[in-house]
Amino acid sequence: MIIIITGIITEYNPFHKGHKYHLENAKIDTEADSVVCVMSGNFMQRGIPALIDKWKRTEMALKNGVDLILELPLVYSMSSAETFAFGSVSLLNSLGVIDYLYFGSEEGNIDSITKISDTLVCEPKEYRTILKKYLNQGLPFHLSRANALEDYLKSDNIKEILSNSNNILGIEYIKALKSLDSNIMAKTLKRKGSSYNDKNLDSLFSSATSIRNSLRNNSIESIKDALTTASYEIIHDLSCSNYRFVFEEDMFKYIKYKLLTNGNTLSNLPDISEGLDNKILKELLNSNSLEELILNSKSKRYTYTRINRILAQSFLNLENYDLLKLSKEIAPYARVLGFNSKGRNILKNIKENSNVNIITKVPRNTLCDHLRIDILGTKAYSILNPSINPMDDYLKSPIII
Repeated sequence: MIIIITGIITEYNPFHKGHKYHLENAKIDTEADSVVCVMSGNFMQRGIPALIDKWKRTEMALKNGVDLILELPLVYSMSSAETFAFGSVSLLNSLGVIDYLYFGSEEGNIDSITKISDTLVCEPKEYRTILKKYLNQGLPFHLSRANALEDYLKSDNIKEILSNSNNILGIEYIKALKSLDSNIMAKTLKRKGSSYNDKNLDSLFSSATSIRNSLRNNSIESIKDALTTASYEIIHDLSCSNYRFVFEEDMFKYIKYKLLTNGNTLSNLPDISEGLDNKILKELLNSNSLEELILNSKSKRYTYTRINRILAQSFLNLENYDLLKLSKEIAPYARVLGFNSKGRNILKNIKENSNVNIITKVPRNTLCDHLRIDILGTKAYSILNPSINPMDDYLKSPIII
């Protein structure tokens, strides 16, 4: 009997009805018997802490139908789209059992996304010549690339595709599959409802951003219709137990203290260039919130997200690690956060078909830097969320349902 296993890459911050729609379609469109999820831990790709810790989000995922949840190492989870995608795909590929990668995109057409990915991976001579022409005209790289892709592929909707965050991630997923020479097949689902950064709840599918925003400003009842029953029950129970939901602004006072007392560490982060560290330190004196600091520091060249990520990396003391080197390495382990009975069987299949290091209990020593950074992330997160023990990575076992 052939068993089909589909992989998905998520943050679930928190798991909502849009995620349920994606998960159900993943099972239908790929005829999957089981779904493996690679999920960000306690910090997200855009440089924000998770609303709810990774173990509770794992419980949500399992109760909503995911079979096995693996943690995406923080080195990748809080990085650029390219690095986020490479780390996630390399982890799925290393398992040796994944048949499909299923992701949401605004485009919804896998052929369009694949053509762009193929061009960017292979960089044909004609494409490089066109790209050089636009760069010589003084256009910024992202616009030169979009123009060159439109000319080379003879398509007039490339800029529209490249303007949407999930399309960009999808392109990077396929690039990663190709660079790894993976046998995993990619499929995509056209997104419905709000875009990821919409701050208002939607009548169809609300974004995770809007759910977090509403929870911060209103009662828990305000988000009930945006969540699945299982997710709402978990969040409701947490609120009744005085659990501390975490928002990005909670980092500001710690970031401010660190940069005021040790600002020279900023220059050691890989995303810092051309005096950006000096700009941030200058604007820190004029800012009374994290959002204000980011808005004062951002520019056309340095986006809101990039600065948000830099500040979060500083909060985590990641300047002490060679992030550039680590981010280019294939994910060195599969850290198990939770599973059900199907997930247990998948773990057995992984052990039979792969040499990947499966971690269900974090060792006290002989850690690689990727895992050290994951543990550091939990310790830092515990400062923002007192419900979390800073040593939980050592103390907690996978969630089993």
